[in-house]
Amino acid sequence: MTDKFILTYAVYLPVVLLLTLYVARTLFRNGRVFMLDIFKGKSDIADATNKLFEVGFYLLNIGFALRIMEVDGYWTDDPFDTNQEVVETLASKLGGFAIYLGVMLFFNMYLFFRGRRKSRATPPPMPGVTIGPSVTVPAR
Repeated sequence: MTDKFILTYAVYLPVVLLLTLYVARTLFRNGRVFMLDIFKGKSDIADATNKLFEVGFYLLNIGFALRIMEVDGYWTDDPFDTNQEVVETLASKLGGFAIYLGVMLFFNMYLFFRGRRKSRATPPPMPGVTIGPSVTVPAR
């Protein structure tokens, strides 16, 4: 029975980590275009913001994957009597995580599109016009 727990964890952990890595790399490599658009071509702030979103994405998803990793307690008696139960548990855990990861992907895309829409709605400042209180400097 202990070997089946170890097998389940040995399959689960690499799969969720690789899946998270793949989705994050794809999302944030392509999300850079949106960030450049949002920040009007300022690549330094666009790249920094994109990287912060990426780190947050990793933390949320890997944290959630570790949180739901536990397989003990699903059954009242001895879990993993058969190999079928191992496969069904892995399918349930990995399927649930894939759905969660898809929701997070679309949430991040929503944030990208929302930021893009807001940046386009804000009119660019006119050259030579200052916004804010005017400051008068006394002559010497």
